Amino acid sequence: MADRAILRRSIRVARICAAGLFARLVAAALPNRCALCGNLSHQTICAWCDDAYWNEARLRCPRCALPLAGKRMRHDMQTWRAAHALPAASSPHGTGTSARAQPLQAALARPPTNAPEKARPPHAARYYCSACANAPPGFDATLALADYRAPLDGLALELKFRAHLALGREFGARLARLASDALDDAPPLDAIAPVPLGARRLVERGYNQAWEIARPLAQALCVRADPTLVARVTDTAPQSRLAYDARRMNVAAAFAIARPVTGLHIGIVDDVMTSGATLDAIARALKDAGARRVTNFVALRTAKD
Repeated sequence: MADRAILRRSIRVARICAAGLFARLVAAALPNRCALCGNLSHQTICAWCDDAYWNEARLRCPRCALPLAGKRMRHDMQTWRAAHALPAASSPHGTGTSARAQPLQAALARPPTNAPEKARPPHAARYYCSACANAPPGFDATLALADYRAPLDGLALELKFRAHLALGREFGARLARLASDALDDAPPLDAIAPVPLGARRLVERGYNQAWEIARPLAQALCVRADPTLVARVTDTAPQSRLAYDARRMNVAAAFAIARPVTGLHIGIVDDVMTSGATLDAIARALKDAGARRVTNFVALRTAKD
């Protein structure tokens, strides 16, 4: 009996290996077209487009992943200092030297170390956007691959509306690589879940684009993937049709948590983050259910203004 079990297991492993080999051979013989430039490629995105569009260094708010330009960071730090009655940062190069010519960290010199604890920035080594510094959202961190802009915005549209599901795997793999570097100091993830679609939209589309990203992401990180952890209990209007302020009201009570999450670190996945209202509502529902930490994983991030 033991020999038969070993034989069956060996046959099953051989079939799996053969299937994987066949898939690789087919991919090699029948290359795809790059989702960005349309040229023949063995990858979803060719090497040229990968170098051209995915490797832009971008400073982001660690909480909401909002892109932070030097001008925005100076304005946000000035706003924060004014709110806490701290003196403006002086130029290390003396008067008459343009802040634009200084290193960014010097131009935004942090408050003195003897400042009261409550008068320090939220994180001594990072700069938050003014919105997160003044009114922190329910989630603790957000990782984003790139800005929502041409031509990368076309990838999100292809995944969301044209069922180009290979892009979900592409986004998931890239987020996994980003997470492996960015989450070293955070507690380990306990589960990864997608932003849920409403029942009507799920039937119309036939798939949830966030789940198509979440599944390969969880697999790459060796974390449990839970497609139904977050339930949408209200069929809300599409966020894209609403003004910025109306989005938070639209999803304020739209989500419920299906399973216990007490003390857990939960990752929430979406394709695009715009206002952050949906992710904030989900994070608050998770925190109300006892979650210790919520980290967002989004493929693309838009600016708020």
